[in-house]
Amino acid sequence: MIAIIDYGMGNLKNVKKGFEKVGYQAKITDSEKDILAADGVVLPGVGAFKDAMNNLEEANLVEVIKDVIEEDKPFLGICLGLQLLFTESEEFGLTPGLDIIEGRVVKFPDYLDLKVPQIGWNELNLKQETKLYQDLEGEIYQYFVHSYYVAPQDKDVIATTTDYGIEFVSSIVKDNIYAVQFHPEKSSQQGLQILKNFGQIIEEE
Repeated sequence: MIAIIDYGMGNLKNVKKGFEKVGYQAKITDSEKDILAADGVVLPGVGAFKDAMNNLEEANLVEVIKDVIEEDKPFLGICLGLQLLFTESEEFGLTPGLDIIEGRVVKFPDYLDLKVPQIGWNELNLKQETKLYQDLEGEIYQYFVHSYYVAPQDKDVIATTTDYGIEFVSSIVKDNIYAVQFHPEKSSQQGLQILKNFGQIIEEE
């Protein structure tokens, strides 16, 4: 079973439906017991970084997330769920994150002659081979909605980048952690394939 962490912010039902479409059981939960017992864990998220961290702390889920990752359980962060893994975010002043991945969440620069937030489809540039993107042939396009992006200190964690006026990090992979800035649950067949691939990663554990 895949646990989708419910902390009051996120596209939870669509993520659950996405996994079910590709044949995997998923449960939306804020229960420490359920999360720790799951075969794989997903941290989705939509909204402000500071609010999300406050909600995780109030729900006593910060240590649960860290425990899951320390246990080498397959873990998938989606959108804000990617950003929360980082040391801190610049959104509305510096806010500490989970500090699982060293680095900062930063805003698209003001000089870009592009709309911020970025909303819509954009291409992934693969930077390393990872099981998360297996069986995806040709160009990979995913759906984005965000004003901030991650800047990891360790460039070896970068799985993909995407061009939007600048080249930004659109997904990372480190050991059992997979995290993406885009929304695979909103990204048609290629997005569903990414969710399926995460399910297969869980099965292989």
